[in-house]
Amino acid sequence: MTGNGSDPEPASEDSRLVSLEERLDRAEAAEARRAGVSAPESDANYRLGNRVLAELLGGMLGGALIGWLIDRFADTSPWGLLGMLALGVVVAFRNIFRIANAASRDKGGSA
Repeated sequence: MTGNGSDPEPASEDSRLVSLEERLDRAEAAEARRAGVSAPESDANYRLGNRVLAELLGGMLGGALIGWLIDRFADTSPWGLLGMLALGVVVAFRNIFRIANAASRDKGGSA
């Protein structure tokens, strides 16, 4: 009798587990659909932000390094550093404006 009494219980646990697995699968599929719609846009914005940051830092650091080297070899301290740093900032902002214009053109064309 103990064997008959324990048989229905594991079956009910199995049906609960199957039901739970089905609900989890549906929830994961719904989450994948929801995340799949918004992920590419936020991913593209994240990449664009990283590119802008890299342009700004690269322009400033590159200009500062070249200016420091000019000061070091030409003994023009601090004018080489300041001049090349300013030039690096100008070039970085020019590149950022170009990136922003290209992004707005792409977004405006696809909408």
